[in-house]
Amino acid sequence: MNEKSPLQDKTILAVDDEPDILETVSEELDICRVIKMTTYDEALEYLKENSVDMAILDIMGVNGLELLKHTVERNIPSVMLTAHALSMDTLKKSIDMGARAYIPKEKIPELLPILEDVIT
Repeated sequence: MNEKSPLQDKTILAVDDEPDILETVSEELDICRVIKMTTYDEALEYLKENSVDMAILDIMGVNGLELLKHTVERNIPSVMLTAHALSMDTLKKSIDMGARAYIPKEKIPELLPILEDVIT
């Protein structure tokens, strides 16, 4: 008998400006309710009136780190999606700001076990 995932039925906010990435995240997390957003402003507005159990954020750009700051302030565990060209300084900054983990976009198929570790 399989053990129930700690992510079962959780609400996950996924923010990325690439709709295909959001769709892949949603497919990988089919045991969760995934709220997909393509802009940081849209995500910030959503978070003003809604709560989520976890956030998956695109790290690129000032707005990505701004959204991370907002989720950390609300005690929302956050994982950063990263790209190949991302600098180690930016990764370090996101972890220092409170990101629980980061995952390269090419490893999205491994997202579920990573998020299970983060949420437990």
